[in-house]
Amino acid sequence: MSAIATEHDIITESLQKYFGFDAFKGDQRAIIQCLLEGKDTFVIMPTGGGKSLCYQLPALMLPGTAIIISPLIALMKNQVDSIRGYSEEDEVAHFLNSSLTKAQMKKVKQDITDGRTKLLFVAPETLTKEENIEFFQNSNISFVAVDEAHCISEWGHDFRPEYRRIRLMLDAIARDVPIMALTATATPKVQQDILKNLDMTADATYISSFNRDNLFYEIRPKIKKDQTIKSIIQVIKEEFRNESGIVYVQNRKTAEDIAEMLLVNDIKAAPYHAGLDPKTRANTQDAFLKEDIDVICATIAFGMGIDKPDVRFVIHYDMPKSIENYYQETGRAGRDGLAGKCIAFYNYADILRLEKFLRDKPVAEREMGAQLMQEVVAYAETASCRRRFLLHYFGEEFEESRCQKMCDNCKNPKERVEVQQEIIHVIQCILDLNENYLMKTVMEYLMGRETKEMKDFGFSEMELFGVGDDRDENFWSSIFRHAMINNLLYKEIEQFGLLKVSDAGREYIKKPYPIQITINHDFEDGDYDIDDEKGGTAVLDEPLMAILKDLRKSIAKKHDLPPYIIFQDPSLEDMATQYPVSLDDLTKIVGVSQGKALKYGQPFADAIKKYCEENEIERPMDITIKTVANKSKTKVAIIQSIDRKIPLEDIARSTDMSLIELLEELYGIVQSGTKIKLDYYLNKVIDEYVRETVIEYFKEAETDSVDEAFKELKDDEITWEEIQLMRLKFLSDFAN
Repeated sequence: MSAIATEHDIITESLQKYFGFDAFKGDQRAIIQCLLEGKDTFVIMPTGGGKSLCYQLPALMLPGTAIIISPLIALMKNQVDSIRGYSEEDEVAHFLNSSLTKAQMKKVKQDITDGRTKLLFVAPETLTKEENIEFFQNSNISFVAVDEAHCISEWGHDFRPEYRRIRLMLDAIARDVPIMALTATATPKVQQDILKNLDMTADATYISSFNRDNLFYEIRPKIKKDQTIKSIIQVIKEEFRNESGIVYVQNRKTAEDIAEMLLVNDIKAAPYHAGLDPKTRANTQDAFLKEDIDVICATIAFGMGIDKPDVRFVIHYDMPKSIENYYQETGRAGRDGLAGKCIAFYNYADILRLEKFLRDKPVAEREMGAQLMQEVVAYAETASCRRRFLLHYFGEEFEESRCQKMCDNCKNPKERVEVQQEIIHVIQCILDLNENYLMKTVMEYLMGRETKEMKDFGFSEMELFGVGDDRDENFWSSIFRHAMINNLLYKEIEQFGLLKVSDAGREYIKKPYPIQITINHDFEDGDYDIDDEKGGTAVLDEPLMAILKDLRKSIAKKHDLPPYIIFQDPSLEDMATQYPVSLDDLTKIVGVSQGKALKYGQPFADAIKKYCEENEIERPMDITIKTVANKSKTKVAIIQSIDRKIPLEDIARSTDMSLIELLEELYGIVQSGTKIKLDYYLNKVIDEYVRETVIEYFKEAETDSVDEAFKELKDDEITWEEIQLMRLKFLSDFAN
């Protein structure tokens, strides 16, 4: 019998001995073999693929103690509890972090010295302490594993710089100790960053398939907050009653708001975010694992390493900041191999808000952040297979036919169009610009946009400038994306995403062949249809919608106001779906307060009633969604503070919000029909000319979009924040 076969048998026997399993999954055996041979090992394996076993088993097999570098205290605790569950002795695994008392720390170190501890979980910050480095220098360390290694790239540059110093600290302990880096999400760029930072070779790299074939991926348009939350409640009640799920959001307040709405609708839910004290977070996590809570409404603070196998759905109320985050967060669903559903609500305005937070970052970081978010936009708006898009992002080829209708685009495919000539134009434009620009610049050149860059560099004088001016940006985005997925183009990762033409792309120009693609969804034009198998919302009545728009226009003309001030489009769409025939019914429509219903509602209720009678329409049964009282404590506190003429910055601090979050909250208050008097603040911080200009703009505008207003007014040196503030005054004065 060969030595290798014998070692394989030992590994399998150890698996049975320590964990009770008869067989390994995927590359687990090869990975463990590699580490046992003392080689540095890089493991890229999707969530639920069995990463933890790759370091748990060799740690139990080898003499000494393995150091596992882990990012979160909660994650360490889960891992320790898990390993102790397989062992007769609790001393087999410990964590060492700030949550322990001095006496507990002493006990941990003694167990390591005595050889009783096989796995020690630490945060990178723990390694920085001199006394710990000294202790480890005198300990028998079997190997070091860096779990969730993408944190080196994602966090190390920003709020946890210790992640970039791991190699330095390990050198101080023992240079010859083997390292294993593990992650569930790593693009080629992140992979390179991890290898470089840890000073590892790429010789022993194991990349498992990222395909999670039991997950269904879906994007839905995000309209207004109330309407979106209503959709979430419907999904949970109709498809996932009493089942586990996670709703991801970007900020703490939204997490609390949605949790509260779920609770009043008899869904066991709780918020989870970094603003809660550690005890509350720990209790919430335990309650979720023990099924005392069905749904967690969480920021990104929740989930890393949470090993709950029966999460049936993951809903993103807000789109995440990167595809990596999205993939990892959706990966919490269906870890038991059974079906999981991943629904994300998308609105491009959310992306613009996220980009504003990048303003104060260094240029390189700002550009990288913007690129990551544009990938999220591309994923949300693509009409091609979402699974193929995700896997391509992680460098994995995937045939669309293998999706098996497990994404919304494959389940409800759109019409395909022939784009051979357009792909040739894209490739030629990139070559024309010497493969030295980002997609944004190539797009401007292709579409003939007279930007400053086009003029300054003489691009507007070049032959191909404007060759694609007959198509819109959405169309060309689809072409670029398809060309990249099919390896005709690629982004140079070392050069912040410059577009390059591949060898296959150069060959395509010489020998083109027919290509058909689907065009990306244009969410702004509202062309996105949702097929709800299980009940779902009623269908928009287009003829009624047209009647309501005409009525709105005539009433707006009578009052000399823009139509959107009377009722916004989402309100009309909800009316053309729910058929409200009384003022009381109207107050249940999204964006219609009692005051607004009284002020403008009667003609609409009358028109809808008449329409229903003439067309013999049976009004749908209301899906009753209980709502939290509009005037919550926070809202009342804000309104009272404004009445006392307290500066908005002070109000934001007292309510634990950023100024941006406060302005969004005020927008919701005004939209619900409450008048607020902000003149005391506006007159101090905004010039009179600016105030008048913005008010006049909104009187003529077709929408109250701040972003649209900014496009029009930025040449007048009016800021986005000034527009946002003046919009509040305008809506308060004219709409309420």
